[in-house]
Amino acid sequence: MDNMRNMILAIVLSALVLFGWSMVSERYFPAPKPAPTATTTAPAGQQPGAVDATTPAATAPSALRDRAAVLAEGPRIRIDTPNLAGSINLKGARIDDLVLKRHRQALDKDSPPVRLLSPAGAAHAYFASFGWTGENVALPGPDTVWTADADAMVPGKPLTLRWDNGAGQTFVIQLTVDADYMFSVRQTVANTGAGTIAARPYSLIARYGESPDPNDKSSWTIHTGPVGFWAGKDHFNIDYSTLDEGGAQGTRFQIDKGWLGFGDKYWLTALIPDQAATVDAALFARTPGEYNAVFNPARPTLLAPGKALTTSSKFFAGAKDVHLLQRYEKEGAYQLDLSIDWGWFYWFELPIFYLLDWLFKLFGNFGVAILGLTVVVRGLMFPIAQKQFASMAAMRAVQPKMKALQERYKDDKPKLQQEMMALYKAEKVNPLAGCLPTFLQIPVFYALYKVLMLTIEMRHQPFVLWIKDLSAPDPLTPVNLFGLLPFTPPPSLGIGVLPILLGITMWLQFRLNPAPMDDVQKKVFGFMPWILMFVMAPFAAGLQLYWVMSNTLTILQQKWLYSRHPALLAAEGKK
Repeated sequence: MDNMRNMILAIVLSALVLFGWSMVSERYFPAPKPAPTATTTAPAGQQPGAVDATTPAATAPSALRDRAAVLAEGPRIRIDTPNLAGSINLKGARIDDLVLKRHRQALDKDSPPVRLLSPAGAAHAYFASFGWTGENVALPGPDTVWTADADAMVPGKPLTLRWDNGAGQTFVIQLTVDADYMFSVRQTVANTGAGTIAARPYSLIARYGESPDPNDKSSWTIHTGPVGFWAGKDHFNIDYSTLDEGGAQGTRFQIDKGWLGFGDKYWLTALIPDQAATVDAALFARTPGEYNAVFNPARPTLLAPGKALTTSSKFFAGAKDVHLLQRYEKEGAYQLDLSIDWGWFYWFELPIFYLLDWLFKLFGNFGVAILGLTVVVRGLMFPIAQKQFASMAAMRAVQPKMKALQERYKDDKPKLQQEMMALYKAEKVNPLAGCLPTFLQIPVFYALYKVLMLTIEMRHQPFVLWIKDLSAPDPLTPVNLFGLLPFTPPPSLGIGVLPILLGITMWLQFRLNPAPMDDVQKKVFGFMPWILMFVMAPFAAGLQLYWVMSNTLTILQQKWLYSRHPALLAAEGKK
């Protein structure tokens, strides 16, 4: 009996820790800054071109200006694809103006599209640029104005930017964009001068400050900020504070297959080198709050007169669509699909996502898809639930014998445990069998939580009536009289309709369970539904919907199982 009580307490505490700790820890116990990852550091006194002061990048402006005014200042080439809109700045050859056509900032129909990239000089500047460092050569810089061979950039049609330094060297950047979010980049420098030059191309993402969206803050379950894949694994252990502390030295490493960039909850920018080459790369802060991701070849190339150098890379800027990232991974962007922070249970979360996505395409409503997922999960667990209930019935049948043993050996605990084990064996009863379905539900529940929180496919998906976004908490709460009072309660107090239903259905479920034989268990089961009602209130409505449906199916299942075990029903005195 002590083992059973401890097991139940462990399950309760595990659930509370799993789903309640994120709120408590982020507010009262902020996580310590992670240690920098193992890196390949340049020898003392040797600065790789990746972070050399000569690497062109816009310096932080002394005063921010209106974005529209900044965009109107320089010559630009329009970007227009089915998924992207924006422009390329010919001054500095930067992709610095990009919005995502199919994703809006809020649920309102007139809400503007999500802005991903923004020019230097405006708030939250965020852009990509491509250029060269070198020796014995005049190089293009942030103020260089390039010429273009077209007035718009559309899918499948290359755009060529060109600049001649007047000393015999010509620099060319050829950009191509597909119908989704991938830019292909070809950088060429041709030396027609009289002497040998040294040139090294680079690709750079510059970001000024963190994302302004409060939903893009890192937590213990979701990482946002610097990300990448190198040395055969994904890297989610570097944050913005790590870069601030490391300064210009930053985190250095080599990439032979992989990528690096910055990831938000739903959005990503990533530099993808030629996967057949090895490059030096770095994540660093040029100044505090001015974050860079950059790569270049390990050493400059010497170009004699009449020679040219061409390198290829890719730049991803868009939504972290699971199927799209997997397609790019198959096309050569090695492990770009791991830019989604699935965590340790990637192998389990992905099947949950695939099942939900399939059900969503089948029913056309994501809430209905969640209900369908619940039915599938409960159906798979039904044989286990039958064994659980049979075990409960058997435990009830041997309860008089257990009480007799407790009275006989109340002063001899070791002997009591020995005799109880012998009784379990003789009666073929497993006291832990009833815990198995609960343990099996935890990974499913956690996987669903991650899928709802991480995948762009679930963002802004409605269900019915007042539930317009299943990835956000239930907005309808009696705390403000269901919206009649003009204030919005904090998430921890704004208990919506779904969390209330969750508490009620769990209470009913526990009422139908065989009554615990231990007073501690009775108390735990008495208050746990109402504690979890508060704990689950700030979580996604889709997660709450899953739990309510699961509880409802469990109640129906228990009703049916009681009909199969009338002796247990009589022993409980239940109607």
